[in-house]
Amino acid sequence: MAEKKVILAEPRGFCAGVRRAISMVEQALDHYGPPVYVRKEIVHNHHVIRALEKRGAVFTSTEEEVPEGAVCVFSAHGVSPAVRGNAAARELQVLDATCPLVSKVHQEARRFARDGRTILLIGHSDHEEVEGTYGEAPASTIVVESVQDAEELELPPDASPVYLTQTTLSLDETADIVGTLRDRFPALAGPASEDICYASQNRQNAVKKIAAHAELVLVLGSANSSNSVRMVEVARGAGADAHLLPNVEDLDPAWLTGVTSVGVSAGASTPEFLVDRLVDRLVEHGYDGLEIEHAATENITFTFRPAWHTEEANIEEGAHA
Repeated sequence: MAEKKVILAEPRGFCAGVRRAISMVEQALDHYGPPVYVRKEIVHNHHVIRALEKRGAVFTSTEEEVPEGAVCVFSAHGVSPAVRGNAAARELQVLDATCPLVSKVHQEARRFARDGRTILLIGHSDHEEVEGTYGEAPASTIVVESVQDAEELELPPDASPVYLTQTTLSLDETADIVGTLRDRFPALAGPASEDICYASQNRQNAVKKIAAHAELVLVLGSANSSNSVRMVEVARGAGADAHLLPNVEDLDPAWLTGVTSVGVSAGASTPEFLVDRLVDRLVEHGYDGLEIEHAATENITFTFRPAWHTEEANIEEGAHA
């Protein structure tokens, strides 16, 4: 009988933007004390949210639910200018945890709108990241969610179209949509560099590699995590049976019937302890072998300088004046 084994994808789990966002909430709690309010989920993982709630973070649906003058953290997915305006009107002490790669897309949207371009924003209209990017230039932006949308899109003859994308999409899916748009609108331009983030690309590439020689692929991640859902789709597209696991307890032993190799990965907002728990659970089912499938090395970090560091520096400088 063939050895039953687990194939771990590398890289997996937290990306630099997620680490930065979580750290901002933790440092705000340390500095200001609870409660610290967070608009929307700081990242899309309910284990992370529950852990921060235990420390005193309060998650709200809108900035208008945050008490006037309170500390408010914007999530890693970014917000629209209207949200920033509302926060300013309520005199909130804002800490912006928007991922720098999402901020790049916002900057591109503003620039293209200033240039009079029609922005075709490829993404899911109900995703917070798309809502924020769309809000930068709503009069100039059309959300394109699928190849069908691209096929049915009508633009005036004098339109000057350019596309942007949600950062957490599937590379293959995005390429199909962009290809359809280029066929229909030959003058279509794009961003100077790819919008899909390096972490999403790396995790999708790693999942493709393990799917090539694993009969089953399990991706740890919350159901509302776009990048985790895309990883499952990529694994299935590569020919493997694949499932999303919000919790280790969601593992169905029936999936393991007749399976000798199980690939394991985790979305960019999934903590590593869940991977450890899943591997332990698989060991209980007889999967004693362990292999690592390496697809990329990640050494990117995103830092931030909290506002209170500047405040403390000013106070100290004044004391020595």
